[in-house]
Amino acid sequence: MRTKHLASVIGVCFVFLSSSIAAWSGEEAPFASVKEGKPFPYCCLPHKGPLTDMGTVIGEFMQAMQGQGLFASVRGTMIGVYYNSPADAKPADLAWEVGFPVAEGAAPKLPLVVKEWKFPACAICMHKGAYEKTGETIRRLIDWAKANGYAVAGPTLERYLNNPMQVKPEELLTEIWIPVKKK
Repeated sequence: MRTKHLASVIGVCFVFLSSSIAAWSGEEAPFASVKEGKPFPYCCLPHKGPLTDMGTVIGEFMQAMQGQGLFASVRGTMIGVYYNSPADAKPADLAWEVGFPVAEGAAPKLPLVVKEWKFPACAICMHKGAYEKTGETIRRLIDWAKANGYAVAGPTLERYLNNPMQVKPEELLTEIWIPVKKK
């Protein structure tokens, strides 16, 4: 579950960044696909605790990014990486992070860290709607991957593709990536 504050904080991110997003065509497309990926570094603020902390964590992350002058190294939209699920863990035990893809060589200072997304294949789908509903799409994507001969092989990544300050919650676009490997 995400807080409404998440929408407003992510909206602030778009003040700092401008990214071009391919238009949502409205054509019927397959629910998901498996794509080969290229590793990329990302700067993040890791967190352990309930997802209701999201707004506070994003605020701390953005302040640290700005304070360290790191926005020039950003190479994409905000992401969230989730290492476990509210369906499988107590809120206090949830491990997750918020961040941005960054240029090679970005060198943040604590509390920020640079990690590398290095999964060779991901099942990917688009979630259209409120952030609070992404869990349903993630479960559907996991079921799709299993039905297509794949096993989950890493954490879930969400890419937030549009500005929640400019679109209604039902129009939000979140690209969901789940690392997979053939069974």
